[in-house]
Amino acid sequence: MRWLDHRDPVPEALRGAVIALGNFDGFHRGHQAVAGEAIAWAHAEGRPSIIATFDPHPVSFFKPDLAPFKLTTLEQRQELYLAAGATAMLVFHFDAALAGTSAEDFIEAILIERFGAHGVVTGGDFTFGKGAKGNVDLLRTLGGELGLQSRVVEAVEAGGEVVSSSRIRQALRDGDPQEAARLLTRPFAIRGIVEHGDKRGRTIGYPTANLGVENYLRPKYGIYAVTGRILATGEVLQGAANIGIRPQFEPPKELLEPFFFDFSGDLYGQEIEIAFHHYLRGEAKFDGLEALIEQMDRDCAEARRLLSPPSS
Repeated sequence: MRWLDHRDPVPEALRGAVIALGNFDGFHRGHQAVAGEAIAWAHAEGRPSIIATFDPHPVSFFKPDLAPFKLTTLEQRQELYLAAGATAMLVFHFDAALAGTSAEDFIEAILIERFGAHGVVTGGDFTFGKGAKGNVDLLRTLGGELGLQSRVVEAVEAGGEVVSSSRIRQALRDGDPQEAARLLTRPFAIRGIVEHGDKRGRTIGYPTANLGVENYLRPKYGIYAVTGRILATGEVLQGAANIGIRPQFEPPKELLEPFFFDFSGDLYGQEIEIAFHHYLRGEAKFDGLEALIEQMDRDCAEARRLLSPPSS
């Protein structure tokens, strides 16, 4: 899949595309509906389809001190967009220049002249341009006058409420990864490179793969039943993971620490993705290592049970 930069001209083969416009960080059910409309439209007319995203998120640009809230990395998004059937991913690098671009110039100079877009698909609440002055009405009127077609996909509901990234983030902060997965159509997953740690896990019989949490949203601290995917090989492992500051040990350090069942290989330096399936309990400090190990035994037994396929 092609990875396009909005600051560069689009390759000739991708001009005349239908573009799904939005941030599409989590690529949840609502995002999938917008992207699906763009891809179907493109297929029907024999055109390429492009899914756009913004990096950094505009909110992060205007509020750099805001706590991390990303649900995916660009690499994860690229894989999700490819799986959806898009021809390419377009990354809008959100900087001062883009923030200062008027809505009219965004349509004419970027979408039409630079990209040669045939059509765009957005959600009903999509805004763009300096001061977020652009909206679906401007796309329809000004875009239409300039030959750019547009379509709007209405919000998708689940459980009587609109599916949104903020709703997913709240579910994760509440320790409800199953609700997040229902809205995302897949488990929330953190991807990273396995780091060398203090190796305390080895001394108590629970060697862990240590990952930094980087700019991801922090789900509720605690213990989870997880699966891990080794990107280089595609191997999927089951396990239990702690995400948090490890109150049992000093000094506190924020980490994601999965322990994989029945695995003894070396993961240092490898890129893995940890998917959160079930929340087991919050972080806690125990009266000594023996009590900690007993609790970890119970955690792993429960995680194995929850991750086991249902008996027929």
